[in-house]
Amino acid sequence: MTLREPRAIGQPVIRKESRAKVTGAAPYAFEHIVDNALYLHPVQATIARGRVVAMDVAAARALDGVRGILTVFDAPELADTSDGEFAILQDDRVHFRGQIIGGVLAESAETAREAAALVRVEYLQEPHDTELRADHPGLYTPDEVNGGEEPDTDDGDVEAALAQAAVTVDETYETPIEHNNPMEPHACIAQWNLGDSGKPAVVLYDSTQGVHAVRKALAPIFGLEPEQIRVIAPHVGGGFGSKGAPHAHNVLAILAAQRSNGRPVKLALTRQQMFSLVGYRTPTIQRIRLGADHDGRITALVHDVVEQTSAVKEFAEQTAITSRKMYSAASRRTTHKLAALDVAIPFWMRAPGECPGTYAAEVAMDELAVACGLDPIELRVRNDPEVDPETGKPWSGRHLVDCLRLGADRFGWAARDPRPAARRDGEWLIGTGVAAATYPGKAMPGNSARITYAAEGRYTVQIGAADIGTGTWTTLSQIAADALACDLAAVDLQIGDTDLPEASVAGGSSGITSWGSAIVAAARQFRADHGDPPAVGATTVAQSPENPDADGVTMQSFGAHFVEAHVNADTGEIRVPRMLGVFSVGRVINARTLRSQLIGGMTMGLSMALHEESVRDPRFGHVVTQDLATYHISAHADVADIDAIWLDEADEYLNPMGSRGAGEIGIVGSASAVVNAVYHATGVRVRNLPVTVDKVLAGLPKLV
Repeated sequence: MTLREPRAIGQPVIRKESRAKVTGAAPYAFEHIVDNALYLHPVQATIARGRVVAMDVAAARALDGVRGILTVFDAPELADTSDGEFAILQDDRVHFRGQIIGGVLAESAETAREAAALVRVEYLQEPHDTELRADHPGLYTPDEVNGGEEPDTDDGDVEAALAQAAVTVDETYETPIEHNNPMEPHACIAQWNLGDSGKPAVVLYDSTQGVHAVRKALAPIFGLEPEQIRVIAPHVGGGFGSKGAPHAHNVLAILAAQRSNGRPVKLALTRQQMFSLVGYRTPTIQRIRLGADHDGRITALVHDVVEQTSAVKEFAEQTAITSRKMYSAASRRTTHKLAALDVAIPFWMRAPGECPGTYAAEVAMDELAVACGLDPIELRVRNDPEVDPETGKPWSGRHLVDCLRLGADRFGWAARDPRPAARRDGEWLIGTGVAAATYPGKAMPGNSARITYAAEGRYTVQIGAADIGTGTWTTLSQIAADALACDLAAVDLQIGDTDLPEASVAGGSSGITSWGSAIVAAARQFRADHGDPPAVGATTVAQSPENPDADGVTMQSFGAHFVEAHVNADTGEIRVPRMLGVFSVGRVINARTLRSQLIGGMTMGLSMALHEESVRDPRFGHVVTQDLATYHISAHADVADIDAIWLDEADEYLNPMGSRGAGEIGIVGSASAVVNAVYHATGVRVRNLPVTVDKVLAGLPKLV
């Protein structure tokens, strides 16, 4: 792949939209100005399984300001009900607690919410099953796991290799339900214009990670062609995967718009509603077995995963996938089993699969290092594979050992006493931990960009990409400026609208690669078509070409996390004063936004390790921790010193910029390093997240 020396790329440019955001001028989904809007509030099921027998809406309808009510008995009919998440209000079945069974339209959001609470629902309740267990009788193997990957792999005789191994680890690790909780709740404004040939059938202002993905998903549900729906999302207040596809609330908004007599319908989910309607990270039960020789070289690796999906729609997370690529092992097996429960539908959450899977695998590696009497960095170095263990292909660039070595030097690893609970400062036990990380370099097909020479010295660059707070407005402008050999100020970028050329979703750390490749292709074609200088008004549309290197090499990013943990010997309180991440992510597009993404991911991993846990009450089937008072997340005060650095490199295979995606590599392995540091501080190994006081207190060594 032809790379060019960058000019704008790599510079720590301040976000282009920063002033608009801090002054409130940047409109988020719910804030777009529309005329004469109605407000919508969902009615949700309060049982986990059964049927709706009756819905008494009289009291709700009598409330002043109510303009319409939808129920399972009278909602408009959908054209396609094959997707269990989207087929709402089409029958009386209840598949999980919190499912949408109605909606109220009113002149204000407050009136709609009050009226929704007045709807009285009668159910025929049925026994439900909402508990994930390793021995669940309904466990099954899905046809594939997220990303189209094979659910199981089996290479070599792992049982024989384990039996012959000099050192073994056989432990089970558990992760709880986690919820994405972006700052901006899921929200949309829907307008139904069918019958007005001069407008799209549906205009949807949406908080989404991909406007084109929303259009493609929703069009068949309403019997429309994709071109009949326009989706607009210039600014999005976070998503972490949950906004990577539309959800049932989008369908409800459009159904309501069909009944609103042409008035726009505004819907913003409450924080509580987001705990049942927009996805979450599935809980996992992971058994990992490792076999190694006396020198710590792994001879056998088994990673068996049990996780949940919803009975109404399958989502299978690819939790064991990193264990296929991370370390050398002559014999290896990975498996995924699902339990289809009467629960809401799981979905993407930052690094789905890679994050929880790496947590278990990297804690198991720490346990193997202890069992072998090896430094945990040295253990990883000894098992670093020269080629991809899964496919045998060469790497586009595997620099994990470089990350480990550089991080060890910066973190002061050499002074570490290998013995757990050996270092104390007054009442505090002090330990350090390390974990490795990897995430695939991904590129999505079908991305196009349009470049127009709009005025003397001015280029308009258009692509239907999304900025979910990651810096897309800025980084794509830098890529365009380099590709057009112009100043950054000469680029007018337009994104976040299906009226713009096709773009893939912001997910899988693929956005900049996919969209940037399209912009570079369009810039090259623009120069070929129009020369230099071009005529004002000259325009070119081009699609990102197929990557000739895609099948020949394995493209992965790598990283190493280092954590210092302090644990109070009397109370079990855990503090993390220091975190360092070292990453190999190819060429840096914007150093400022990259660092933000990396430390954000690392903090989210700290949050996973110590705080995040959604608790489901199996008696009623619902998550009881439905707000940010009871669902705890890490904040600035939870880590005093956090830093992320990266190697100076360029990936010559993935894209013409030489970069790889970095939105998710920061969270992968971060939780493991925290858990490993807590063990080193205390000698207490916690295998079920989060690590809370009660799990470490009983095993703490007492100060004398």
